[in-house]
Amino acid sequence: MLTAVYASSQVDRQIMGMLLEPIRLELGASDTAMGFLVGLTFAIFYATLGMPIAMLADRTNRRNIITAAITVWSAMTVLCGYAQTFVQMALARIGVGVGEAGSTPPSHSIISDLFPPEKRGTAMGVFALGVNIGLLLAYLGGGWISENYGWRTTFIAVGLPGLLIALVLYLTVAEPRRGAADGTAPRQGNDAPRFRAVAAYMWRVRSTRHLTIGAAIAGFIGYGFTLWMPTFLIRSHGLSPTEVGLVLALMTGLVGALGTFTAGKLADVLARRDERWRSWVVAAGKGGYVPFLAGVFMVDDLTTALVLYVIPAFFGGFYLAPTFALIQSLVSLRMRALASSIVLFVLNIIGMGFGPQLVGIMSDYFAPEYGKESLRMSLLILTFLNLWCAYHYFTAGRTLKEDMARRPG
Repeated sequence: MLTAVYASSQVDRQIMGMLLEPIRLELGASDTAMGFLVGLTFAIFYATLGMPIAMLADRTNRRNIITAAITVWSAMTVLCGYAQTFVQMALARIGVGVGEAGSTPPSHSIISDLFPPEKRGTAMGVFALGVNIGLLLAYLGGGWISENYGWRTTFIAVGLPGLLIALVLYLTVAEPRRGAADGTAPRQGNDAPRFRAVAAYMWRVRSTRHLTIGAAIAGFIGYGFTLWMPTFLIRSHGLSPTEVGLVLALMTGLVGALGTFTAGKLADVLARRDERWRSWVVAAGKGGYVPFLAGVFMVDDLTTALVLYVIPAFFGGFYLAPTFALIQSLVSLRMRALASSIVLFVLNIIGMGFGPQLVGIMSDYFAPEYGKESLRMSLLILTFLNLWCAYHYFTAGRTLKEDMARRPG
């Protein structure tokens, strides 16, 4: 059920990638303005509200918080379909961000109470499949519905199912006992640490510090590509929305899902020999696919570009499961939801907030020289940030054993 909730959030969040071009044309906006719409307008509220909601989740019923969150974001997604101006659309997207702020940190905390540390990477890998399932649905459904019925109907169609998921979640999911999978339980009472204590601890511990920075860079890259790749394929290769939806559903939805699950499972398997591989597996994946991703934007032939894109599609979400499984294992029981929200705050403010925005700005900057290929140049430059991301995951692994051994109770 938590994976279904996560998939719903990703559909409602990422559907904008399929609808950027028709919305831009109808509202008469620039690429910079559209980057702002899909970036900062969503990310600021999503990231900042995530922390107070996570603090509440460390103290109260997490299932109820998630139920309320999905109800809000689904309703606001439907309202996007009725927006008549750029401002109205921005306000509706802010509403989606407000709702989605309450979902992922409580979900991470619940999963950590259901699975022990040695299986947590695999469990997080299953949960992280929600990203790929959501993208698959957004690309397939979004492309076909928008081409045949328009972008307004698309928002309504993807928003309504979330309301049903909220009801099923509330009626079928029970709140687990905190610490059950770790063989311990937190002290009785309202003993969850405050934000400053959790943030200070995460900054002090070297592995959590580098994991957070690495995740932020990975998010910066990931959101930049996810939200602009459909537009790139339409502008540079002449694909229709339906064709773009099918291509990206197969790549990001199916191939990406295999990679996302593999990362969590592989981290658990390799960690039996050396715990440091829980982080190093991400470093290897993010650094290794750079030549293939760069090739996607350096060739003009569509078939060659798509063949090259298989590798980046597989490794694109490689950081998700290992990162959040490690964060949950590096902090105490009553820190889990808040620690997850801090990572998501940094990831989304930097990643979602500025990744799509920077791509849009660079595209407008390159437009006088490169014309419709300006977006290609922007995405090519973004590719090489993966090497910086890989460095932080490698560095995080170097002290991982010691940091896990010193985890507070």
